[in-house]
Amino acid sequence: MAKLKFIGIIPARYGSSRFPGKPLAMLCGQTVIERVWRQARKALDTVIVATDDERIAAAVAAFGGKAVMTSPNHKSGTDRCYEAYVTNGGGEDVVINIQGDEPFVRPEQIEALMQCFDDDTTDIATLVKPFAPSRSYAELENPNAPKVVVNKNMNACYFSRSVIPYLRNCDKEEWPRRVQYYTHLGMYAYRAGVLAEVTRLPQSPLELAESLEQLRWLENGYKIKVGVSEYETIGIDTPADLSNAEHIIRNAEQHGNEQSRQD
Repeated sequence: MAKLKFIGIIPARYGSSRFPGKPLAMLCGQTVIERVWRQARKALDTVIVATDDERIAAAVAAFGGKAVMTSPNHKSGTDRCYEAYVTNGGGEDVVINIQGDEPFVRPEQIEALMQCFDDDTTDIATLVKPFAPSRSYAELENPNAPKVVVNKNMNACYFSRSVIPYLRNCDKEEWPRRVQYYTHLGMYAYRAGVLAEVTRLPQSPLELAESLEQLRWLENGYKIKVGVSEYETIGIDTPADLSNAEHIIRNAEQHGNEQSRQD
């Protein structure tokens, strides 16, 4: 079988209700979008930025990356990815959608998505993080951390903001210790032909009920393979998130310096 060709596409809009211009926000000497791009390049030979703003395109060109201009009217990053894929030439087999506001994305996470396509039947791939049994039910219950149920082949059965599976006749505080829960990490990869199809699908009843785009794909019969990551993703949605990210980087640099002195 021929080796699959992968492309990473980073959707990056300038407009944001909570943090306008965040792709260009400076994070310890680099813009957020540059940090995302450099992390993605550790796993992929081809990475492009899909944007609707000339300022972002110029910043990407300045650090040596490639940006593709896309429509400002897209309703989702998925749609923006597909336009950029086609505009860029459309020669790859699999498109990986890398969030433009997650500067700590790890190459291991991207590689886990790529490995999902070792299965010829995979249409779409995504990532989950095992929920630690030591954590509380209150944390598990957080509707902003969707849960995922998988089958024995690690294909997604369902995604929900509710806690699934429900454990009958069991105290809720015991739930995390009784079954392995998974929380969803919002990274996706698509076979190119599937990406073309899903961008044309209308919103589905379950998607509208839960406000989860991936339910549209499940409802329409697409197989979503699930890769496992032990790493949490950290998004930049507000200026406070940016300050927290700076703190994480400086702590890591300080720890690295201390380690090198010990060595």
